[in-house]
Amino acid sequence: MAFALLTSVPPVFGLYTSFFPVLIYSLLGTGRHLSTGTFAVLSLMTGSVVERLVPDPLAGNLSEIEREQLEASRVGAAAAVAFGSGALMLAMFALQLGVLSTFLSEPVVKALTSGAALHVLVSQLPSLLGLSLPRQIGCFSLFKTLAAVLTALARSSPAELTISALSLALLVPVKELNVLLASVLCFASSLDTRYNVQVVGVLPGGFPQPLFPTLDKLPRILADSLPIALVTFAVSTSLASIYADKYSYTIDPNQELFAHGVSNLISSLFSCFPNSATLATTSLLVDAGGNTQLAGLFSCVVVLAVLLWLGPFFYYLPKAVLACINISSMRQMFFQMQELPQLWRISRVDFAVWMVTWVAVVTLNVDLGLAVGVVVSMMTVVCRTQRVQCLALGLAEGTELYRPLRESHKLLQVPGLCILSYPTPLYFATRGQFRHILEWRLGLGERGKQSPKLGSLPDKGAEPIRVVVLDFSGISFADAAGAREVVQLTRRCQDAGICLLLAQCNALVLETLTRAGLLERMTPEQLFVSVQDAAAHALERLKPTGPKICTVWV
Repeated sequence: MAFALLTSVPPVFGLYTSFFPVLIYSLLGTGRHLSTGTFAVLSLMTGSVVERLVPDPLAGNLSEIEREQLEASRVGAAAAVAFGSGALMLAMFALQLGVLSTFLSEPVVKALTSGAALHVLVSQLPSLLGLSLPRQIGCFSLFKTLAAVLTALARSSPAELTISALSLALLVPVKELNVLLASVLCFASSLDTRYNVQVVGVLPGGFPQPLFPTLDKLPRILADSLPIALVTFAVSTSLASIYADKYSYTIDPNQELFAHGVSNLISSLFSCFPNSATLATTSLLVDAGGNTQLAGLFSCVVVLAVLLWLGPFFYYLPKAVLACINISSMRQMFFQMQELPQLWRISRVDFAVWMVTWVAVVTLNVDLGLAVGVVVSMMTVVCRTQRVQCLALGLAEGTELYRPLRESHKLLQVPGLCILSYPTPLYFATRGQFRHILEWRLGLGERGKQSPKLGSLPDKGAEPIRVVVLDFSGISFADAAGAREVVQLTRRCQDAGICLLLAQCNALVLETLTRAGLLERMTPEQLFVSVQDAAAHALERLKPTGPKICTVWV
């Protein structure tokens, strides 16, 4: 019910969303310890869409009929978003796009949820203070909400402020007891009539009639549903993977797409809003000893009891208490910020991705913040491939291992032989750096006379290079541009009288190089399984071949 307020729909629809999706995921999901239902981040994102599609009318005072029509329109919009996100996830399942979960890195997901938690906190301030303020949407909505709250602070309700303070003080140790006490106190003291405290009101009993969502704004709904579908999949898959690793079993990302897609699609027919795996309830489920998907059915029994029999007991529950529940449920997401010092020590790049994503989520909104985080995360990968360090290898004394020369001074080098390792993918973005480094290392063309920033200068007084071995074990893939660069390098080495040998080239890369015409420039005898084999062949070529001198005894 608390998350329903974030979605801008009546509280009872939060109960529906905590019932139908759980039943469906229990049958289709692969996360044994996963608990599905309402999730604060999705509720916040859906609420922004609902408020934009069905805004509050300019006339503040609405009649009862107008209020019911407004709520019905918002429920329909939320269900349509759930339908759209479910349809998108099923389309992703049909295309077997479960691999997309790997593109949402851990820093992006954690920064997204931490930033969204701050949005949830600020969005609940009007309810905590008893202020009736329009919901701010779009970019900078967090700061707009803060400004509106500060402006209207003098009109805050002392009664609701007191209820909020007491609820936050008692919510952590006795959450369920706090809800019951708040309902009883509000009923006994008539806070709703004497002090105009906003309460939950009537919770309709039973289940809603199945209703196909209104899709008259389908293009806009699909555009809004895409980030919601991605967040649903990313959070659910990440959480399922954590517990799968902990308890030694595996999950199927594509099956998770199917399970959450069907869950959102079918539950939208019962006026549910978007749902996913939930952090807090999953942790509670694991602590309670749940080991299979069927454990979620017990929570369904509780929700069923409220829908059928216990609903009237929540009539006098203040909405300020629900706002406090929303804030309390964000504790785990705020605690994620404690990991930042450790992340700084492990990887400065991941720390930067975390901070950029968090600032974008807080400053702009959750949707744009997610997009910024994904783009920045992918750009760091591209930038890392640009920082190429072509390593010269030498033979470790007493072994057959070839190690980078910069690691030790006790490595042997054979005059006239150059062994280079290129440990990065070879594609259009790295082909220029590949050409530049090889020209400098091998003394080819004008670049051979220049000195790049990476590495040390080659010894100008050393014997000219006659054989070069390229260790391609670090090249995971090559595109057409990179393959053509290797073919051109082969031609230039032939013109310079240098024998080029390739070692440890994986099958896919070798296939790409062959299609680009590599074997038209070199023979299969110049391809080797290991660096050791290529170096042994190079040593045979470097042996002196002159006329033999014979000694004749007289």
